[in-house]
Amino acid sequence: MITFIHKIEMAALICGISSVAMSAFADDASNTSAGSKSYKIEIKDFAFNPQKITVKSGEKITWINHDEEPHTVVSVGKKFPKSSGLDTDQEFSIIAGAPGTYEYFCSVHPKMTGTIVVEK
Repeated sequence: MITFIHKIEMAALICGISSVAMSAFADDASNTSAGSKSYKIEIKDFAFNPQKITVKSGEKITWINHDEEPHTVVSVGKKFPKSSGLDTDQEFSIIAGAPGTYEYFCSVHPKMTGTIVVEK
């Protein structure tokens, strides 16, 4: 005979399993729903590496500063928002917009330059 307490325990167990399954599905869906990739550009030794990348519209681009000096990421022609000063290990991200070629530089060290090519 199943008691009321057993029913409550069974309901709690089912809810717990459902919750875990749903969160796993949600994580999976958020990682693949847009089918977008993420790209990292390392700032090290006063250079952007890679200096040129090709991405698709909607993909995420993240710069991370591994130098001891602060750096910025500034778009030539203000085609995307500029970063604040990035200290060591700080990051700055954007989502690639319309197809085209986007050049950028460090406003603190203008000889540091890079290029993003966004494809459809």
